[in-house]
Amino acid sequence: MIGKKVRLNRLFGHPSGRLCSIAVDHFIGYGDGLPPGLRSIRATLAAIVAGQPDAVTMQRGLALSAWEPHAGRVPLILQSSLARPDDSVCEQILTPEEAARFGADALAVAGFVRGATEGRFLRTIAETAQAAERCGMPLIAHVYPREFHEGPRISYAPEDIAWAVRCGWECGADVIKVPFCNEAKAYAQIVADCAVPVVIAGGPQAATLREALTMLRTAMVCGARGATVGRNVWGHTQITAVVQAIKAVVHDGRSAEEALQLAGLT
Repeated sequence: MIGKKVRLNRLFGHPSGRLCSIAVDHFIGYGDGLPPGLRSIRATLAAIVAGQPDAVTMQRGLALSAWEPHAGRVPLILQSSLARPDDSVCEQILTPEEAARFGADALAVAGFVRGATEGRFLRTIAETAQAAERCGMPLIAHVYPREFHEGPRISYAPEDIAWAVRCGWECGADVIKVPFCNEAKAYAQIVADCAVPVVIAGGPQAATLREALTMLRTAMVCGARGATVGRNVWGHTQITAVVQAIKAVVHDGRSAEEALQLAGLT
């Protein structure tokens, strides 16, 4: 469908062919108080947009009440899911048709695989993909495998990341976002085996920005088609500069050290 192609071309429109997007859809993960970057969301969004990312992902409420000053300047990805790894929350709050009325360039859906509720999440991804297809809306599946030894927690094992990618692909997602498995050779094979773009999830906030950028650089070398980063952007005080550093890695192939220098963060 041409509408889907138009939207995907906007998201992946950089000459690098990669997507560098920023996410602020994390509120459901914080039950006891939001971090400063999410509390002061209007200032955070302004700082993110100043860095000119390829897209920003958020929930519907932020799009309605805080995105208007930036509407049309940066592509919008709307998150449709409220979900936690322990299954204490598992709801859909937005349809593809609503996302189209919002002017969104893509719809995101979250799913956790491995464990007893895996099938329920996969059904949600598949049903959302079917509905999105009818209105030309690209679907980005945020798929996270779990392990239950001390959990549930997100698993970074290569075989689990490979399973998460395959699940998102088989269920009809147009783009799949998964964590990095910390094994370059394995991640390169996972990405190569998938016929739709795989982008890396920024993950938990790294100990240092250099560490986060190094992980992103490795993923790009492995063939990832981009990155969606949240905590490692709004968890810093110099948000605009961090977005610029991430773009230098994702789009320009810069090393972590080069990106830090270019963004004035050294």
